[in-house]
Amino acid sequence: MASLLLQLAGLGVALAVAGLILVSVIAFITATKMPPFRQHEEEKFFLNAKGQKETLPSIWDSPTKQLSVVVPSYNEEKRLPVMMDEALNYLEKRQEQDPRFTYEVIVVDDGSGDQTSKVALKYCQKYGSDKVRVITLVRNRGKGGAVRMGVFSSRGEKILMADADGATKFPDVEKLEKGLSDLQPWPDQMAIACGSRAHLEKESIAQRSYFRTLLMYGFHFLVWFLCVKGIRDTQCGFKLLTRAAAARTFSSLHIERWAFDVELLYIAQFLKIPIAEVAVNWTEIEGSKLVPFWSWLQMGKDLLFIRLRYLTGAWKLERTRKMS
Repeated sequence: MASLLLQLAGLGVALAVAGLILVSVIAFITATKMPPFRQHEEEKFFLNAKGQKETLPSIWDSPTKQLSVVVPSYNEEKRLPVMMDEALNYLEKRQEQDPRFTYEVIVVDDGSGDQTSKVALKYCQKYGSDKVRVITLVRNRGKGGAVRMGVFSSRGEKILMADADGATKFPDVEKLEKGLSDLQPWPDQMAIACGSRAHLEKESIAQRSYFRTLLMYGFHFLVWFLCVKGIRDTQCGFKLLTRAAAARTFSSLHIERWAFDVELLYIAQFLKIPIAEVAVNWTEIEGSKLVPFWSWLQMGKDLLFIRLRYLTGAWKLERTRKMS
């Protein structure tokens, strides 16, 4: 009996190793060697307040604003106005109090099928295209792809990622700014401050089903085990990066959908970019594009492939590359 159990155990280990090798081979073969930086011709321009085309700037240019806010938006015509009103009210008041403070908000319409771009352009007309710009992508790239397009067209010394649903209170950007400041001196001017909802976990568990709670813990474990150590909440869409950190990390990014945050932080930790995790106010807003089971399954696959592709050398971290 003992001999049979040992044989079964050995068979199980052999199958597990064979499965891991097979997955590694698949991950290596299917890997995109270079991050896809392709831009459609229409994505190189934005419409100014008069409806005229202007060429977008590049992250490789010298910054001309203190803060760029990048808002990835996919079918957000209903939720976007609440977020934009709060953000612009805060930014305008801050500029009134300190005229030296300059900002821009970049709304990236990620191939929406609704009136997201039209809604965003109303803010461009109200505040001017120097403060509000709208980039309309020809096709849906995924949240990570949309954020990257906004980042590479930004003019800020610091770049904030902010979700279109307004789940995080916008004035909490000051908490992230303090988090960045506390990390100084920044190596090569690179640092990242991540908004975090980890302090709200107990409250959120009480409102979730057992199944969703299980998925959440499973995802957290995979993030920790495979990719990112020391960051309790990698998925909060409220992150502040120095310009140098944004250029360095996003130029190496491969994942364009939900798990892009994890690869971003994986790259940052690999490059020893200092990261602060900062508690922020957060409220769940109806209308999430995340489909619990299938989205978590996709993210789980992405996490495994992130680890295996870097481990096998299918993906390599190289010097900062300019967008072609």
